[in-house]
Amino acid sequence: MLRISKTTESTPARAASGVLRRAGMAVLALGLSTALVACGSEETDDAGASASPGASAAASTPAASAPASAAATPSASATPKAKPTTIKDLSALTVTPTTPGKAPKVTGKWPLAIDKTQVKVLTQGKGPAVPKGGTVEVNYQGVNARTGKVFDESFSRGQTASFPLDQVVTGFKKGLEGQKVGSRVLVMMTGADGYDASGGQPAAGIEKGDNLIFTIDVISTPYTKPTGKTVAPKAGLPTVKDDAKGVPTVTIPKTAAPTSLVSQPLVEGEGKKIKDSDAVTVKYRAYTWADGKLMQDNYATGAETAALSQLIPAWKKGLVGKTTGSRVLVVAPPADAYGEKGWDKIPGNATMVYVIDVLDAQDASQMVQ
Repeated sequence: MLRISKTTESTPARAASGVLRRAGMAVLALGLSTALVACGSEETDDAGASASPGASAAASTPAASAPASAAATPSASATPKAKPTTIKDLSALTVTPTTPGKAPKVTGKWPLAIDKTQVKVLTQGKGPAVPKGGTVEVNYQGVNARTGKVFDESFSRGQTASFPLDQVVTGFKKGLEGQKVGSRVLVMMTGADGYDASGGQPAAGIEKGDNLIFTIDVISTPYTKPTGKTVAPKAGLPTVKDDAKGVPTVTIPKTAAPTSLVSQPLVEGEGKKIKDSDAVTVKYRAYTWADGKLMQDNYATGAETAALSQLIPAWKKGLVGKTTGSRVLVVAPPADAYGEKGWDKIPGNATMVYVIDVLDAQDASQMVQ
């Protein structure tokens, strides 16, 4: 199990969310346990005060999450309302650019409405698909179809938003499940799939019945297994084979252990590069070189997440620069693992062998602890 510092261990880390949640804070719970620390070394529904689907704690302050475009129309609800034009499909909207990256501009003949939530892929990505109920990292912009005004967006903050789809409003969930990483997606949702159940979002200028338009860039979603090019390891290293359930087993050669760190990709993932400031989500197994004994294993219990800065040197050195979706074989001499004293059932001066499936990585500073 991933060993981290005791101060973090006592409080599961979280990623703050905003108005797209249905109830309470969108939580990115970390599997916090006690196996890789460097040696020696109730949810509240405050959605009305925020307008971001997965912004950081800094971005979820009222000033940051209620943009001027929303705040600048206090008299909108007091003026006579024009009856919205009900459109048949999303061809009535123009989005520029249609490719991911830059903040979009959405134009239409406001006010508009739609009979049911609709989704249009503006650019098809080539990455993994967002699983049902999965976690997703996005950039996004929200436009009120009654006013044509942007009520929230992440592009100008320069910070993506991450959240589980089971904790956002129905329209956002419908728009993202099954979409591929790298896509730009246009979603227009009915009030019923947005905020009607909570009476709207007054702080963001959203009234009950308002239809909402989101342009969403799908940045990442955790992999469920290694995906990419298989790499033949160097001679003399432990061999790794999957069992029938896809769980790796390791055979260690009857030779002397390496005296320096080895970080050998077995599968080169297609995701983003891992930085030393990231937190990684992983499945892994750990063995001692001397006797080939399995010491740590989270394939049965599920993936765990921890900041690289809190883990043993072998993981920091061995994973930085690799990509998500990778499987990495790391052989760690004692100095890069648990040193002379060892830890728990791991003996002192043990050379450790790790097989690590890197499922996701994100900036550790965006996680609230």
